[in-house]
Amino acid sequence: MKFNFQNYVYFRACFLTLVFFSSITAPAQEASDLFLVDAKNNILGFAVFSNSARQITDSEWYDNQPRFINDKQLVFASEGQSGNVDAILYTWEKAQFANMTRTPEKSEFSPDLTSCGQYISAVTVEEDSSQRIWLYPINGGEPELLYDDIAPVGYYGWLGETAALFVIGEPNRLVFPYGRDDVYTISENPGRSIQYRPGTKEIVFLDKNTNIVVDGEVTFELKAFNSKHRETRSLGLALGGSEDFCWVDKNKLLMARGNDLYLRKVNKGIEWEKVGTFTFPGYGSISRIAISPDSKKIVLALQRMQE
Repeated sequence: MKFNFQNYVYFRACFLTLVFFSSITAPAQEASDLFLVDAKNNILGFAVFSNSARQITDSEWYDNQPRFINDKQLVFASEGQSGNVDAILYTWEKAQFANMTRTPEKSEFSPDLTSCGQYISAVTVEEDSSQRIWLYPINGGEPELLYDDIAPVGYYGWLGETAALFVIGEPNRLVFPYGRDDVYTISENPGRSIQYRPGTKEIVFLDKNTNIVVDGEVTFELKAFNSKHRETRSLGLALGGSEDFCWVDKNKLLMARGNDLYLRKVNKGIEWEKVGTFTFPGYGSISRIAISPDSKKIVLALQRMQE
């Protein structure tokens, strides 16, 4: 028996599967490409090997928003010549690309894997310019709409089987949909990076309601929302002049500024340590980062310089 997502939009995505995821809006994306880098995380610490970096996309359009779905594959948003954006799967051991979506009248951004492994989720810009979360079955079946009455969605982050949603508005809001009649507002004016903290029940984001200037850089506070207790607490300051981040593990956080990659141990203190520098001819700053589940690969999105 197959449930209709339109009628059960607030059932958790993977439960349904067992019974039978700058400008906020889509246009005017900056040209960018992806680079894959080796890394290591163990009891001795974290290391990234800058000399191992290799380019995996080379396009004059937008290849960005990467996300690892396992230790061997990642998905990302890729713009074609027509301006349409699809979700692409890359397997690095074979250097193979495959379309996860092929929708000429729509665009898919921020692709990710649901916790059950059965769907690729994405912020989909629909024919009427609506922006909502759609789920695309790995087996190629028909896509399903999730959270049909929450829009426009700019970004999101999975916490188990529920997605915390960045809802565009005045002001922008970060919400957590416990149910159709229980959409909890976590914060107003959040940053675009919404990341699950491993080994916890927390979603972490940047709070843009206030900021300070540190070493000449505008700096925001990192906040952690506990979905069980509906409580938000501070994790201290993010890296100044930076917005996107990813977790290496429960206590190690990566952020990038310019061409440099930084690490902070949130359980040890507030200092950011530079762990790598990445400069490539024709490319500017690092715009997004992601790390594989085994912490052996990092993918960087770098802005393509104007010729």
